[in-house]
Amino acid sequence: MKNVLLSSAAFLGLTVGAMAADLPSRVAPVPVAAVPVLTWTGFYVGVQAGYAWGDSSGGMTTPTGFLPFNQDGDFDGFVGGAHVGYNFQFGSIVAGVEADLEGTGIDGGFGRISPTTGSSTFADSNITVQGSLRARLGFALDRALIYATGGLAFANFETDYVFRDTTTGGTDAASFEDAEWGWTLGAGVEYAFTNNLTARLEYRYSQFDDLDHDLTRVFTSRVTHDVETEFHTIRAGLSYKFGSY
Repeated sequence: MKNVLLSSAAFLGLTVGAMAADLPSRVAPVPVAAVPVLTWTGFYVGVQAGYAWGDSSGGMTTPTGFLPFNQDGDFDGFVGGAHVGYNFQFGSIVAGVEADLEGTGIDGGFGRISPTTGSSTFADSNITVQGSLRARLGFALDRALIYATGGLAFANFETDYVFRDTTTGGTDAASFEDAEWGWTLGAGVEYAFTNNLTARLEYRYSQFDDLDHDLTRVFTSRVTHDVETEFHTIRAGLSYKFGSY
């Protein structure tokens, strides 16, 4: 009888244990933090660097007419600076505004040799600072943004002229500094490695108004030098967007 009682008690204990294991657990689940969803909306700052190349064209205006350059200038050099902007995202559409300022090593030359006297007018021109204020409009593919950009551009030109007169053998020089306005248009792609850090690759075309230099001091009559400059730029940049979302 004693063995029967012990067996019954053991069987009952096993049964109750199995039933308890099937009951729902009363332990609270461990909370899982939601992964932040990326949005391009927000204020950002960054840096960029790149390479620019282009050319200039124009000529001299004299009392007898217009004398085109017979040596147009080729411009090239490195650029680097900083940018700041703000984006708004509406669904997959991203719109914003951005400003940038850069120091540059863009320089080039242009000039003219008189076909009758052989006298020459040559100039060396370089862009020391440039910047822009642009709109941006793009399409977001989650962490990738494809965009177009365009707006106002400005640049500071420093131009040095050297004149050689084959008749007298004399030389002369003149220097000008001009802050010129123009426009810029381009496109790029930007990728968000985190919700705050993005990298971009951008192409832009820029064109500036004519440089208008009065060279009457050197020549005996009214002479102006008109130069139009245009160039292309490839830039890579990094930006930090404030806010986690």
